[in-house]
Amino acid sequence: MIEKAKGLAADLVFVDLEDSVAPDAKAQARTRAAAALASDGWAGQLRGVRVNDWTTPWTHADVIEVVAAAGAHLDVVLLPKVTDVAHVQALDLLLTQLELTHGLPLGRIGIEAQIENARGLTNVDAIAAGPRVQALVLGPADMMASLNMRTLVVGEQPEGYDVGDAHHHVLMTILVAARAAGISAIDGPFLKIRDLDAFRRVAGRAAALGYDGKWVLHPDQIAAGNEIFSPRQDDYDHAELILEAYEWHTSGAGGARGAVMLGDEMIDEASRKMALVIAGKGRAAGMARTSARFAPPT
Repeated sequence: MIEKAKGLAADLVFVDLEDSVAPDAKAQARTRAAAALASDGWAGQLRGVRVNDWTTPWTHADVIEVVAAAGAHLDVVLLPKVTDVAHVQALDLLLTQLELTHGLPLGRIGIEAQIENARGLTNVDAIAAGPRVQALVLGPADMMASLNMRTLVVGEQPEGYDVGDAHHHVLMTILVAARAAGISAIDGPFLKIRDLDAFRRVAGRAAALGYDGKWVLHPDQIAAGNEIFSPRQDDYDHAELILEAYEWHTSGAGGARGAVMLGDEMIDEASRKMALVIAGKGRAAGMARTSARFAPPT
């Protein structure tokens, strides 16, 4: 699986030492994970490791062994079940000591904090502002269990909840905290890996809210995820058109006007900010314009 992952079109690949590893296999798994992260053949993806959470006896050994063997190749440590900013601060201190010990650039290894229960959600603002934190990640299964949600299908609506979205508050709380801290918000995995229609539906909700991406568990989910979290072509083209038109109209040549008409639509500074979001996502996805560029009126 690791060798196959090296060539996949994912933005980040992380090796898991937490829930997918049985307790008796933890020590062997961290040695294999470190060797995998330090090996050749990666195609430019960010590389990460999900360590065990601080309530277990394995966290410090996970971090020490992986950073010692693969720290020069490690971009991020995913810390699960974060309930307090102290969890992030402890990991930051350990990473700093290891970077100093092994001659690694201080602060280069980032942290992604998984919010997986009610306590973590309550403390999410402080966690998002913690040292090294680059992203908040929803852990949907543990979160649903923490809330006593009456369902066994991760990410789907519980039976009987027929109005609105049972996950909306959790998703928005994490998203707002991430945006306030200037970091990314990532949706967690969808476990029914063969049901791409359901994956698209669940991922589409997070993408519509403004999440930056979603974990995938199988290569079949990657293409769908990349498509869903990229703008639609028409939206991307229109966003670029708004940016071009607004730049010209606010210039001296365009009359230095802050609110103008673009076709039958009024655009202003708020329009520019919204267009920057869509254009930024399209550019990050490598999208190309298919519509004509803005032409100043003559």
